[in-house]
Amino acid sequence: MANVTKSPANPLTTAEIAALALSLAHLGSGPQATAARLGLRHAFEQLHLDDEVVTTTLATLTEPMPDAVADRARTIAAAITSRMVVRLHYRDVSGRVTVREVDPVTCMVHRDHWYLVGMCRLRRGIRAFRFDRIIATEPTFVPARPHLATDFLPFQGKRAA
Repeated sequence: MANVTKSPANPLTTAEIAALALSLAHLGSGPQATAARLGLRHAFEQLHLDDEVVTTTLATLTEPMPDAVADRARTIAAAITSRMVVRLHYRDVSGRVTVREVDPVTCMVHRDHWYLVGMCRLRRGIRAFRFDRIIATEPTFVPARPHLATDFLPFQGKRAA
């Protein structure tokens, strides 16, 4: 099999990395998923980023999600792809549970945690929902309003150095 490299002049964007990582995160631990995660790790190594936050984030990106979280991640990924509202049963940091309808925009990882970023219809604002606090997800047939990731996460529009 031939090695293929992407030109250093056109590195992956953070949005591309997030999309790849989310796709891999809920694949499980089969041989293809393991190889794909290794490929993502190599892509990160090419970026020559060396700090603790990046190292921790890389570990989170390249580890399989627990099965229950992976199931919810698949629903979230499908909602992003199909541009449909997703209903979340969410436990906040205080332990309160709410049901939220969210126009999903993107997913991201920061340190040890995955987040869904979107427009929360309950709070009428941009919110980040930690995956491990999402108790349940439900697909809906409600079209999501269009939102660009660059409007939600300023660094999404920048290319990795």
